[in-house]
Amino acid sequence: MASNTRIDSRSGFCKSNSIFYSKRKPVSLPPNESLDVTTFISSRAHHGRTAFIDAATGRHLTFSELWRAVDSVSTCLSDMGIRKGHVILLLSPNSIFFPVVCLAVMSLGAIITTTNPLNTKQEIAKQIADSKPVLAFTISQLVPKLAGSTLPIVLLDDEKTTSTEGIKTVTTLPQMMRKEPSGTLVRDRINQDDVATLLYSSGTTGASKGVVSSHRNLIAMVQTVLGRFKLEDGEQTFICTVPMFHIYGLAAFATGLLASGSTIVVLSKFDMHEMLSSISKYRATYLPLVPPILVALISGADQIRSKYDLSSLQSVLSGGAPLSREVIEGFVQKYPKVRILQGYGLTESTGIGASTDSLEESRKYGTAGMLSPSMEAKIVDPDSGKALLVNQTGELWLKGPSIMKGYFSNPEATTSTLDSEGWLRTGDLCYIDDDGFIFIVDRLKELIKYKGYQVPPAELEALLLTHPKVSDAAVVPFPDKEAGQYPMAYVVREAGSRLSENEVMDFVARQVAPYKRVRRVAFVASIPKNPSGKILRKDLIKLATSKL
Repeated sequence: MASNTRIDSRSGFCKSNSIFYSKRKPVSLPPNESLDVTTFISSRAHHGRTAFIDAATGRHLTFSELWRAVDSVSTCLSDMGIRKGHVILLLSPNSIFFPVVCLAVMSLGAIITTTNPLNTKQEIAKQIADSKPVLAFTISQLVPKLAGSTLPIVLLDDEKTTSTEGIKTVTTLPQMMRKEPSGTLVRDRINQDDVATLLYSSGTTGASKGVVSSHRNLIAMVQTVLGRFKLEDGEQTFICTVPMFHIYGLAAFATGLLASGSTIVVLSKFDMHEMLSSISKYRATYLPLVPPILVALISGADQIRSKYDLSSLQSVLSGGAPLSREVIEGFVQKYPKVRILQGYGLTESTGIGASTDSLEESRKYGTAGMLSPSMEAKIVDPDSGKALLVNQTGELWLKGPSIMKGYFSNPEATTSTLDSEGWLRTGDLCYIDDDGFIFIVDRLKELIKYKGYQVPPAELEALLLTHPKVSDAAVVPFPDKEAGQYPMAYVVREAGSRLSENEVMDFVARQVAPYKRVRRVAFVASIPKNPSGKILRKDLIKLATSKL
């Protein structure tokens, strides 16, 4: 690290090497190199009692039941011949048993790869062919999605599956959990640098790639989570609405928060009523969500508050996209006792890369937050490769203990994303202001090139969302012979609205430079997004160009 005298205390910027340093207290990594993330979490002292509650059934796991289950499952896996370096596939919606599988697998030095239950059979087959797992965990309902693979299967439930040809079910998780844990389990020596997870990034910029994260990456993320929430032991209850197969859910809910003794109420899938009634039933204090859910909480606030008791709620945590002034102030007005916190991260950064940790910080409207503990950043001119200064816009590069090891079996993709010094090119166009706050301008690869001008879709989307008759919007490039590309908007109208294409185009034209104007509009029922709330632009581009 640069000497502190040369680092500007306000922005965190060091002129001598053009690096921005985090202003947060650094994370301390355990000195013992032979440590896996499961052991690291289970050895943390806290006074928490209940680890997980199933929102639908009320079934729960205490911390002692959780760690006993993890020991039993890892004993069974070891008996089945699972060793360090083996890949295990987990195909399941959120459940209180999802973390049991992850923690047991990682405790053996084996690698967990998760997949979205909504993925098609073909998408899952592709991930299996790439990651080469030796065993799969899934629920009865999803077994047909593994048809055609020769993987032995462990069922997470006791239900008998409808027989699917060629499927080999070896045991069930409830049976594994009943096994007496072996006190003499022979484990391979696990190093912090060994691979722990293999998560497939949403592939918003091309084909989906396996992100390789180490035990050290996850341990650093656990430390970041603990530092961020400054939790009193066992006194906080989180509602888990975000998918555990995604890095946000895996890093926070299947691993990180367990180290604090917090209770996690698990929703198997997002449902507004179930989420709100769980807050009231379990007296939840923290609610993680994505911006569209936050907007729904504001627009339905009066009804929601009359129907549900949300008095226990202290904080909402939003991720996926920065929140506008209207959304933040709208929320504060409707829920004055609840703090709003934001986070920015990528699968490649093992979760949080920047965050706002107080309402005051969130009121820096449009910010993605300040750099996470021990994280460093550069803002780099995408054309010249030159490192830029405070308030200058370029690509955000990140470096720190939670940055991935690389992409699985994909050296070209790795070298184009990680440089030789370990800097991760995020693909996000950003600037960092005088106070060290990051502002995301757009995705580098998503800029629309209109007659040589660069048009950021996010800017036009933010503008469209201020129209009273627009409930959601996405902007994509539309190919044009003369201009190269021009902005096309996909718009979701407010219920009952008769908003027309011309009204949308005129609304934007009045407020932007001529080259940024929207020149085509299509109305849709909803905007496709990935689990973390990012717009799936490639799906919309495909839709737009399919009519050509």
